[in-house]
Amino acid sequence: MEKKFIYADYAAASPVSDEVLKAMLPYFSESFGNPSGVHSASREAAKAVAQARRKIAAAIGADYSEIYFTSGGTEADNWALSAAKGKKIVTTNVEHKAVLNCCKALEKSGAEVTYLPVDGSGFVTAKQVDAAIDSSVGLVSVMYANNEIGTVMPVEEIAEVCRKKGVLFHTDAVQAIGNLPVNVNGIDMLSCSGHKIGAPKGIGFLYARKGTPLESLIYGGNQEFGLRAGTENVPAIVGLGEAVKLACEGVHDNAEYVTRLRNKLIDGLLEIPDARLNGSRENRLCGNVNISFADVESEAVLLMLDAAGICASGGSACTTGDNEPSHVLTAIGVPAKYISGTIRFTLSSRNTEDEVDYIIKKTAEIVERLRRIRKA
Repeated sequence: MEKKFIYADYAAASPVSDEVLKAMLPYFSESFGNPSGVHSASREAAKAVAQARRKIAAAIGADYSEIYFTSGGTEADNWALSAAKGKKIVTTNVEHKAVLNCCKALEKSGAEVTYLPVDGSGFVTAKQVDAAIDSSVGLVSVMYANNEIGTVMPVEEIAEVCRKKGVLFHTDAVQAIGNLPVNVNGIDMLSCSGHKIGAPKGIGFLYARKGTPLESLIYGGNQEFGLRAGTENVPAIVGLGEAVKLACEGVHDNAEYVTRLRNKLIDGLLEIPDARLNGSRENRLCGNVNISFADVESEAVLLMLDAAGICASGGSACTTGDNEPSHVLTAIGVPAKYISGTIRFTLSSRNTEDEVDYIIKKTAEIVERLRRIRKA
């Protein structure tokens, strides 16, 4: 089918892949049983859930019993933070709102949270984390890679610090899986969301190492090893299992191709006068281009890009409609004149060089036009 538009917002959502859809279809109307039942239809559904759990565990180096299905990354992040058991949490000031707003809610209930600052590229060091951990800390949560500016964090080093200090370590890997090699060795908890990697919206998982003191967020039946009640969404779980498997298998080839597209897009957009790249040039997700233009408003740029058949975002899709400036851009010290003109393009292996050329051309025209209007 011919594309109706150029999609460059894959960090917000990806289409369900053909392989994933094919895997899911039988569980809508053929093998539709409730996995908690005892008859053959239920056993078929339960088997599918178990197979998906095994696929995910194998893909990230976990055990079958350490994978818990959730409604997505937000629930997984919230659930992971419950393991702090009322002790202090250490995180960063550039985390996804699923972590930051959960921390704020926990603070209202009396919990203590330390928000570590990042440098100008959005990077936090293991040394910072080490210095912040004392006997009152129960959990550290640092994202694998930033959803807005694409900065990749030193997760392995941070995990090692936490292990030596005897503190639980959680990482939000929603943007990492499919873009980076991900293995849970040394990590206590890890969050994933399906709609970033070719699975449906509304499904994700939390990896939690054996012995992690998770609390139940939803009470009822004995699903998810007795920790998350509710009848399983079998088609979505099957889709997630297939999507994680495919994303992890193809990560190297995908990253190499997408990185080339990303670099071409960055180089082209930086030729526009008074433009700045946000985040590290090298230490960033393969498809992430977060760029700011002075003297324009991102909303106007996005509307004109949309009219030109280009889908992009002004930052995280989860902050759309928020009148406050991006907490990530503020944290890394982006000047005010640039923050309001920030666009995030996120590419995937579905994009082409011709599409990148078109994005560069149209963005340059739009920025120039808006600046002329502003000066008039």
